[in-house]
Amino acid sequence: ENMKLAEREDFKSKLESGWRALKITGPLDFSLVGILSNLTASLAKASVSVFALSTYDTDYILVKSDSLNKAIAALESEGNTV
Repeated sequence: ENMKLAEREDFKSKLESGWRALKITGPLDFSLVGILSNLTASLAKASVSVFALSTYDTDYILVKSDSLNKAIAALESEGNTV
């Protein structure tokens, strides 16, 4: 069965500024499991909302600018270097 793609006018652009990116040092091998999960769990415990992006060799965690210090403190408290 054919898939129907949404028409161009169905999409509305939205820009939300004020994000800061934390890059996970890579490259990360595909056999590594749970890295992003562990980091985002630490941030969730600190009530920091995230937007995660993964590429072929590393991951990025985006946090709102006003949560950056809280995010860094949460990650460092779990033994991560930021």
